[in-house]
Amino acid sequence: MARIVSHPRMSEPTPKKSISSHRWILGYLMREKAIFFPSLAALFFTAILSLGFPYFLKELVGNPSDALKQQVDPAVILARSNQIVLQLAAVLALQAFVAFFRVQGFIRSGESALNRLRRDLFDHLVRLPMSFFHEQRAGALSNRVSADLGVVRETLLTTVPQAVRQTVILLGGLTFIFISSWKLSLIMLGSVPVVVLAIAFFGRKVRGYSKDAQDALAEAGTVIEETVQGIADVKSYTNEPFENTRYAMALDRFLGVTKHGAKNRAAFLSFIIFALFGTISFVVWHGARMLATGEITWTNFASFILFSIFVGASLGSFPEIISQFQQTAGATERLRELLDAPAERTDGDADAKLGGYLSFVNVSFRYPSRPDVQVLRDLDFLIPPGRRVALVGPSGAGKSTVFSLILGFNSPEIGQVLFDNRPASSLALQAIRSQIAIVPQEVLLFGGTIRENIEYGKPGASLEDIQNAARQANAHEFISAMPEGFETLVGPRGTMLSGGQRQRIAIARAILADPRILLLDEATSALDSESERLVNEALERLMRGRTSLVIAHRLSTVRHADSILVFNQGRIVENGSHDELIARDGTYRFLVETQLV
Repeated sequence: MARIVSHPRMSEPTPKKSISSHRWILGYLMREKAIFFPSLAALFFTAILSLGFPYFLKELVGNPSDALKQQVDPAVILARSNQIVLQLAAVLALQAFVAFFRVQGFIRSGESALNRLRRDLFDHLVRLPMSFFHEQRAGALSNRVSADLGVVRETLLTTVPQAVRQTVILLGGLTFIFISSWKLSLIMLGSVPVVVLAIAFFGRKVRGYSKDAQDALAEAGTVIEETVQGIADVKSYTNEPFENTRYAMALDRFLGVTKHGAKNRAAFLSFIIFALFGTISFVVWHGARMLATGEITWTNFASFILFSIFVGASLGSFPEIISQFQQTAGATERLRELLDAPAERTDGDADAKLGGYLSFVNVSFRYPSRPDVQVLRDLDFLIPPGRRVALVGPSGAGKSTVFSLILGFNSPEIGQVLFDNRPASSLALQAIRSQIAIVPQEVLLFGGTIRENIEYGKPGASLEDIQNAARQANAHEFISAMPEGFETLVGPRGTMLSGGQRQRIAIARAILADPRILLLDEATSALDSESERLVNEALERLMRGRTSLVIAHRLSTVRHADSILVFNQGRIVENGSHDELIARDGTYRFLVETQLV
């Protein structure tokens, strides 16, 4: 009777306290507080110094005017003006000097915080289960992350300093205008509640449009990525117009979303401009009446106007600042969704050493994305260490799914996968995978050098070990014949090499990894006869002394297997040696006769 075993498919997400997106980003900045806080202090200081500009202008405009009314000697006025200008120049020089270090500090702390975020995102991304990647388009995922990080970068490096600076100027300016005339200040501040309500109303809409725009832009980027990756097929089928149409549709969707968002942002900015500068105009008009009736002095009125201009400019910048913060909130929500996605399990024995004994006990499995399709049914087999087993059967019979269960990409719905009679769930995934190597039918090489691609099997391996692995894989000869040898670039996905060369590099990678268990998805099915001979020789060396499972598509592979498992509709319908199975009038014999193995 099949035993039902509970296997966590991925680790449970750790409960987190709900925090705002802005506080979440601020948390990354706080890790750079040794640079961020001094830069922030410098920013406050330079913002306060910037208020010296209207102050000294007020002195220039007000004091000479008062002096003229009192018939003061012009030489005294000129001396006073010179003194004020020199003081202003000193303040500006000090502000520029501090700003030089402040800008550097903000860039350093912001970029460092972004690098931490990028590392965290990538570290979590590569630890997500295979089911996550089956549900995602690679281009959409990478473009979405890139676009969202771009928004966050703009906020950290530009918007945050701007927001702090404008806040200081706003508060300082309000203080000075209150000193100049509290009556006029109250009239001006009467517009603030209206502006705040408008920010709250339009901000939510801008945030929603920002998320939609980021998704639409990521979709357009995905079309480019997929088209470039499959450019040979695009050209072979003369589908350039089709791809152009697909890209145009993605851009039209992005443009449509941005247009809707632009209407709200434009309405928001138009309202702020009207309310803000209309209020300032009204206040200046009222102040002129107060000046005419003697309720306010010329100096105070000049001070009020100059500081009101600074206050108005600060208030005028806040709609764009808040709009950027709203876009950042939309971007960070998507990044947090990615970071909150449950990762693969990390429990189990991390030091387990596999002996090569592998067994499936009453394993049944369905893919979560296709719960109505039973992929494997009551699978039961065992493979002693060092044995070579071929898996044959029609397409869709479940052979590749067996590999995914062995590698821990998926967990059985019912039953167990055992390594040396230990449940896979009791072993750390890292321990299992580090002792398994796979050579797929379609080899994907990374766009670096041949050396780097072989070294991928054992990072940090010496050049001598890499060369030895290449010799055993029958790859050393063709590598040495290349002008740059092991430093030859393989091109995107290995396109600069032939199929046979890619296969032998993949075999060299597996040899370097020195696995206990080897998984082969018929690596010779698409090769010419000479390449097949060289690859088969390399595979023979690779499989020697190792537990090997081979998904077989050719009769030559099956004949050399110690045993054969014949799959059909998710079950093992026959098993035995080639001679035993060919003697029966069953599925295997039919497959051999039709050359489907």
